[in-house]
Amino acid sequence: MQIIDTLFAKMASLAWGLPLLILLMGGGLYLIFRIRFLPFRYLGHALAVLRGKYDDTNDVGEISHFQALTTALSATVGMGNISGVAVAIAIGGPGAVFWMWVSAVIGMSTKFFTASLSVMYRGKDTNGEIQGGPMYFITEGLGKNWMPLAAFFSVAGLVGALPVFNVNQLTQAVNDLLLKPANLYHGTYTNIIIGVILATITAIVVLGGLSRISKTTSRLVPAMVLLYFVMVVYILGVHYTEIPRYLALIFTDAFSASFYKGDAFLGGIVGGLILLGIRRGAFSNEAGIGTAPMAHGAAKTNEPIREGLVAMLGPAIDTLIVCTLTALAILVTGVWQSSDSNGVTLTATAFTETIPQYGKYALLLCIAVFSISSLFSYSYYGTKCMSFLFGANNKGVYNYFYIASIILGATTSLSMMINLIDTFFALMAIPTMLATIILAPKVIKEARNYFAKLKNKE
Repeated sequence: MQIIDTLFAKMASLAWGLPLLILLMGGGLYLIFRIRFLPFRYLGHALAVLRGKYDDTNDVGEISHFQALTTALSATVGMGNISGVAVAIAIGGPGAVFWMWVSAVIGMSTKFFTASLSVMYRGKDTNGEIQGGPMYFITEGLGKNWMPLAAFFSVAGLVGALPVFNVNQLTQAVNDLLLKPANLYHGTYTNIIIGVILATITAIVVLGGLSRISKTTSRLVPAMVLLYFVMVVYILGVHYTEIPRYLALIFTDAFSASFYKGDAFLGGIVGGLILLGIRRGAFSNEAGIGTAPMAHGAAKTNEPIREGLVAMLGPAIDTLIVCTLTALAILVTGVWQSSDSNGVTLTATAFTETIPQYGKYALLLCIAVFSISSLFSYSYYGTKCMSFLFGANNKGVYNYFYIASIILGATTSLSMMINLIDTFFALMAIPTMLATIILAPKVIKEARNYFAKLKNKE
């Protein structure tokens, strides 16, 4: 296992090198400047679309704008926010948060383009059903000659969509917060039982298809985001005197990397910190990776730009709000320096420090709902990739591998799982970003037409 762990770490390090950094961040900046920040001026309109003001039952698609966003958010608002931020701070200190913010702002632009493309260039699967996502906008937008790039994305997506990181962290949370304090933890045997329970719950929902997934997540995710938000605001209220100091430290440490414990990048520790923040930011909001466009491509709309605007809200909710709240809770309580914990346990320590009796149990409830809802969404992404590669009739086969992988995630180490998913997220980003940059002029033309029509209506 140690050899496999080292191999995955080397793979992740190789995948997240300078070329990918240029593609994700440089590509995102290119998209922002090409469209001249135009979508950022219509965030109010995006909220109106999300509320259903422009819904039309006759439009093509399977799910509403709101369900598309909550399906995408259920995959991103979760362990990336609760555990991923903790991993970033444990390795990089407060400065990592700043680079996660940078990743999110650039990611909002990237999400606008990728989600717009996933509706503009929807394709049909072998059953003749309308589908969206990077593999379809590559083949429909760029032509059949680009099929190898679409296939590359789909193969990487089969592994990238596996739920192993989320399951790993949920298992760690259940063990550390519930079973170990009650002396009910029995090593691998306990992990296997947790894995089997999670696999059973997931099987019941995912075998019911997208409709059941979207209905379940649209009910669960908003309630848990609210509970999590209330708890973190309470923690910040108790430690309000510390907030200004740590907000300042996030900015200053971003360029000094005083607390960074990882490897150097581009010859320095600040480079290493930037890369860490962008990696964790990409894991948190998945902008440019290509998973969310698969959910947004199923939205019931004939206006691609509307779905692009709704998708933009994802990184804002996910990284700029939820991740920042988690980061401040970890920082102001001081547990990032006083505790040796990492991942979800570090966040739990912050909650226990301020809300001793109930904090960890309320957090465990949020973690359970976030993790389980993300298990549902990722299965949908994996089956879409399977369907594209091997035909729609075979997509259900993926769910059985997916459900089996839950037990793998429950019984392996955090570092192994996070490096595995990081590697395949990086591989998914390459075709997604390349195709998005090439097709960007089509989105810009569509956006200008849409916003001109909107102004005329007003």
